[in-house]
Amino acid sequence: MNIEHIVDFFVKHYLVRIAEGLFILIVGLIITRFLVQWIDRIMRSRSVDDSLRPFLRSLLSISLKVTVFIASASTAGIATTSFITLLGAAGLAIGLAFQGSLSNFAGGALILVFKPFKVGDFIEAKGNKGTVREIQILYTILITPDNKRVAIPNGNLSNNEIINYSAEDTRRIDMNVHIAYEDDLKKAKELLDRVAAENPDILKDPKPVIGMKEFGENSVHLDFWFWVKREDFTRVGHEVNERVKLELATGGFSVPYPKSISVEMNK
Repeated sequence: MNIEHIVDFFVKHYLVRIAEGLFILIVGLIITRFLVQWIDRIMRSRSVDDSLRPFLRSLLSISLKVTVFIASASTAGIATTSFITLLGAAGLAIGLAFQGSLSNFAGGALILVFKPFKVGDFIEAKGNKGTVREIQILYTILITPDNKRVAIPNGNLSNNEIINYSAEDTRRIDMNVHIAYEDDLKKAKELLDRVAAENPDILKDPKPVIGMKEFGENSVHLDFWFWVKREDFTRVGHEVNERVKLELATGGFSVPYPKSISVEMNK
């Protein structure tokens, strides 16, 4: 058998099938890309949950690409059964090597099913605080208040504590006000009550809580708790903190050392 016969045999039996397989692969990937984009537009138009859409988009893209690869390999002459067996063995090996990624995938599914948070919520998890930008197939993306992008593995989120600051419509601000022992306690409580009554953003129900907390080393500690709408939390906390400082000064109260008027701000 001369070289021409070998080349002719190769072209007839292999090269054409390989070319067909490559054609299916290229066209299939292009179609997959446009199909995923089309499905994504449909999900947007149907107002599919922003938390669910990126996850479904990623899952659909991976599934279609795997189908295209299998079809391309079959057309190129690779036995599908052998390819699937090989794919299964490779999947097992990859699964053992990437157990963390599989855990993240399962964690993402659990987050989407049980919804401890959704896109747009402000959460705290794994020492990070931020607004949920996207729930991906393996990671959840947070944008921190100072505009940093944080990617947290979904497996960690599904297996650890999550604080969702956006889950409820109202939030409580806890202030701790210190006054000197010689200051008038009743007058201080009336001052705080007036501050709460005159601020239209402080809710009347539940009523603000004003009371003596403890005897400090240098001062008497008062609790000043009040409720606000979730979206007003940071702004109102700053406003009231400043107003209390000014009212204490004009009311003749002395703030003993160490000077301390604090507000616990979570966001």
